[in-house]
Amino acid sequence: MASTRNPNIFANSPLDRASHRRLDAEWLKQRLTDDRSLFMPMWRLMPFLANSASGKRAGWVTAGLAGQLISGDSNVLFLGVVNENAHFAIDMGLGGADPSQDGALAHLGSFEDLRTVAEAIDPGDAAILAQAKSIIDWHQRHGFCANCGHKTVMADAGYKRYCQNCETEHFPRTDPVVIMLAVHGDKCLLGRQKKWPKGFYSALAGFVEPGESIEEAVSRELFEEAAVRAGIVQYHSTQPWPYPSSLMIGCFAEALNDNVIVDQTELEDARWFTKAELREALAGRGPIRCPPPLAIAHQLVKTWVEHSG
Repeated sequence: MASTRNPNIFANSPLDRASHRRLDAEWLKQRLTDDRSLFMPMWRLMPFLANSASGKRAGWVTAGLAGQLISGDSNVLFLGVVNENAHFAIDMGLGGADPSQDGALAHLGSFEDLRTVAEAIDPGDAAILAQAKSIIDWHQRHGFCANCGHKTVMADAGYKRYCQNCETEHFPRTDPVVIMLAVHGDKCLLGRQKKWPKGFYSALAGFVEPGESIEEAVSRELFEEAAVRAGIVQYHSTQPWPYPSSLMIGCFAEALNDNVIVDQTELEDARWFTKAELREALAGRGPIRCPPPLAIAHQLVKTWVEHSG
């Protein structure tokens, strides 16, 4: 439930996560059959999108239809509440035939990659679906106890896994990633990986390591990847990134030098760009390509181009 407007896709969820309800078994049982509750089928980590004459939209289904989709093997996760209406996700697994081709969902829509459709659907729904994708992915990858190796079971309406053998509790984790735009005078630093399309450049990024602050991570990544020393680090915004479950922490970094030495194991190239070059790139002109609005890197570049002195 966002308190201030965030410029990034997958942010600004309208949900009240209502964590106090995760242990309320009777309340959850009632919501599972409540006509006002909404359910999001997820298959192979893809959300269900409904057919609509006006374009893409999240394919929320009501309890009656959801009851036909939930089997004994299904994980049903409580996501939160919007206007007193409970929202759930139904994990329909990673294999088998496409559930939208037959059965209760036939002819109603299709399962589609969230990254592909995120900008086309309602922004609030995109944020909720990012939450659903991350938590389902975590369950699918953590079926066994890291302490003793025995199978674990889902608990707390999806926000815990429990090992009945050694009584260890396991909770979902979010991986913090710093992504930074280094600025030196009237130019900023972008890099590219070899596998990216020709002319495509983006902000440098890397995972925050244990015992490391955001500022330290920004400084380390800049130096490791481009041999650029960082001075003042300023926060811009964050973006939930459900691939599989990261939090992108966007920053601007004062660059203390402009000579670049590229770490070839990380990047194919890194170079400085002027505002004029990136203004053209944001407009889709010229040889340079910037990340699309879906990515926080786009917002960093856009902010620097539009608001820097």
